[in-house]
Amino acid sequence: MSAPGRLFVVATPLGNLEDLTLRAVRVLRAVSLVACEDTRRTGTLLRAHGIATPTTSYFEHNERWKGERILAALREGRDVALVSDAGTPGISDPGFRLVRDARNEGLPVLPVPGASAAIAALSVSGLPTDRFLFVGFLPARREARRRALADLASANETLVVYESPVRVVAALDDMTEVLGDRDAFLCREATKLHEEYVRDRLSGLRTRLASRDTVKGEIVLVVAGAVEADARRAEAESPEALYARLAGEGLSRRAAVKEVARRLGLPAREVYKRVLEPS
Repeated sequence: MSAPGRLFVVATPLGNLEDLTLRAVRVLRAVSLVACEDTRRTGTLLRAHGIATPTTSYFEHNERWKGERILAALREGRDVALVSDAGTPGISDPGFRLVRDARNEGLPVLPVPGASAAIAALSVSGLPTDRFLFVGFLPARREARRRALADLASANETLVVYESPVRVVAALDDMTEVLGDRDAFLCREATKLHEEYVRDRLSGLRTRLASRDTVKGEIVLVVAGAVEADARRAEAESPEALYARLAGEGLSRRAAVKEVARRLGLPAREVYKRVLEPS
């Protein structure tokens, strides 16, 4: 019995067609079939790199039955490359189900790493990158979106959010209200002709986009986590003011002193003298 084919999960450029790795070019030339969201869009990429491999559509509304055909090709010993319209397949794009089903059958699945909109935006945001939480797309409806944001409000990690250009202003409204006016970063149309990268508060990004007749392009929002937001706010507060606010929020005297010391990087003894001992 012949060995099964391999499923290669291949990252493709976000916009600039040069952002395709040498390995990806080799794999896309060597496989028997390329499964892609849009055969026309992927065809443009393949032609730009002199690749003549046949393509087949694989997207959200046909992934169940088309996935079975791709699995059949793998069982027959044919190698297949899975790509999305841009970036890494399966990251808020079709691909998860096919990878899961292939793995469940014991079929080999190999990554061909490359572009990812989330990582690209995070890498140039200037916000902490040691720990981050990939949120993907928030719910489209306002009530559900606000609930999702409330669940994220206490997360200390930097948040990475994908958003539709038609909903981004409303989403920024809800983020500002639910999360507070945190530091944030807008990545729009990454690596494309009209790419835009802006660091501002959530409210500032909202104002910028709301002033336009239309907002176009793929959007990633990178938002400071709760600890980073608290630290920035604390920078603008004196130990006395921060202590008073924390005490007003219900912290005990000892807990409030310790928290002020932590946020401002001061010795607890110094904070105690400043906020509790009579002058």
